[in-house]
Amino acid sequence: MRFVEEIVVDDFLPTFRSLLADALRERGLTQSEVADLLGISQSAVSKYVHGDVERHADLLDHRGLNELVERLADGLASGEMSPVQALVETEVFVRELEQGGALAKLHEDAVPELSAFDDFAVHDPDSTLRTAEQTLASVRRGLSVLENTSGFATLIPAVGSNLVQCLPDAEGIEDVAAVPGRILDVKGRATIPAEPEFGVSEHVATLLLAARAAGSDARAVLNVRYDESVVAALEDAGYTAVEFDAGETVETAVAAALADDPGADALYQTGAMGIEPVVYLLGDDAASVAETAREIL
Repeated sequence: MRFVEEIVVDDFLPTFRSLLADALRERGLTQSEVADLLGISQSAVSKYVHGDVERHADLLDHRGLNELVERLADGLASGEMSPVQALVETEVFVRELEQGGALAKLHEDAVPELSAFDDFAVHDPDSTLRTAEQTLASVRRGLSVLENTSGFATLIPAVGSNLVQCLPDAEGIEDVAAVPGRILDVKGRATIPAEPEFGVSEHVATLLLAARAAGSDARAVLNVRYDESVVAALEDAGYTAVEFDAGETVETAVAAALADDPGADALYQTGAMGIEPVVYLLGDDAASVAETAREIL
């Protein structure tokens, strides 16, 4: 496992600093002056200008980097640019290289598995891979809360519980992360059979998607057993619980239930022929939904 920050430190930074040190020396600055501008020691400057630091060939030939170095050297040498301004320009340039540029390419070379993801930008908060991993991590945090919540097993319905969270722009169950199978009560302990995955929950994922289609902003759901005391505990804690008809399709029933209050914190149904009554806790993420379950015990 190698992070893009390691690429910046190991490959970009030595190449960039050595190029900039050379450019500043060419403009008549002493090693001491270069060291002060770059915030490094004179011995480090000496290594840079004497070629004692390995430069990355791919970056040496990068036109944008060479243009940046020349611009910074001109500004720093003339005093028209402060070291802070130079730092900001360089930071912006580095982020651009990380988002599909040379640094992203070097990262893919170091971690070949990344190349399987089209248009993957390492520092793009909206990239598919990053968002998916953040969603899975959130479900894991929620599961950890449940595992460490004394008495949670008493909230697990006969059909089992599941904790799900969807991607921000989820369209189908393949965009919803959940526990394969269900969270079960095994001898009074909540048992999680496997790590969360996408596309492994049909019923709870479908309810979440239906709630979002009906205007809810929720991205996560946890189903627990229905009991009047559970609904009362939710309401006592300040949450809004709305009933829906288990005899209708999930999409139709949830849409009707949320028509007047799309911001409801929970949905519940009291059962129907062959359908166990269940409460569905809604929230911004899996961890917060798990905390809601802990709160009502």
